[in-house]
Amino acid sequence: MTAANHRTGKGHQDENFPVASMIIRKDARAPVMAYYAFARVADDVSDSPILAPDMKLKLLDAMGASLRGERENEPEAVALRETLRARGLSDQHAQDLLTAFRRDVTQLRYSDWDDLMDYCRYSAMPVGRYVLDVHGESRDTWPASDALCAALQVINHLQDCGKDKRALDRVYIPLPLLIAGDLTPEVLLEPAAPPALRDIIHHLARRTDALLDQAEPLARQVKDLRLAIEVAIIQRLARRLVRLLLVRDPLSERVHLSKLETLSTAASATLSTLWRRVTNGGAGAGVPAGRKP
Repeated sequence: MTAANHRTGKGHQDENFPVASMIIRKDARAPVMAYYAFARVADDVSDSPILAPDMKLKLLDAMGASLRGERENEPEAVALRETLRARGLSDQHAQDLLTAFRRDVTQLRYSDWDDLMDYCRYSAMPVGRYVLDVHGESRDTWPASDALCAALQVINHLQDCGKDKRALDRVYIPLPLLIAGDLTPEVLLEPAAPPALRDIIHHLARRTDALLDQAEPLARQVKDLRLAIEVAIIQRLARRLVRLLLVRDPLSERVHLSKLETLSTAASATLSTLWRRVTNGGAGAGVPAGRKP
């Protein structure tokens, strides 16, 4: 049995944010999709409702071994390994993802915001770093990228807080926040969030908005215009979703943008980025060159 046997069929078009969209350079899409395919299979393993925890860990370890070249039985890991080798890139960002997926198997509760951010260090931040490395961007962009990716992860956690509890007994809302509100994780199984839970969600949404403040410079720091547009779109979509989390209940309402809202947000972000590049005299204007990966 391999990890690939447990694919759910979910694809990049089912994600909340763009993955290797037609906006980014053609030569970057294939390596980004190879990374996504690897992550998708590992995520499906860690989220499987039928696999025992020890089997999940065994399959994730097998993916890591195939990524290192010690085995050949996990096709997505082998394909990513070859992609990394061809482009002279490290496998660290992919191995970091496996650390996060192992944690999803073994850790179902979080103690505080820092604990959650440590999880994001492995589950989300490596994604942005990998995309930046594929594009040859400076590592000076990593802090803003890390903030953006962590924000996207927390948004997903809050959108899916009820589903994660029902399906996997997984609760990313820090447990002390629930206790302080005289709540238990079982509140996430309610048909609607009580006021105390809404207050917690609003608190976490505001902290996420602060992460997006830290991420704001990223689109200006990125030299590649296409990638800068993609970043700006994702940043703008994330802002919109944070606003929705402040007015909608994720237990009883859909906290997603419509297709029209997504398209209008993307168009606005694209035009803003293009205008900034023109008025600032070109890509990455005013951003010092940094060390290449």
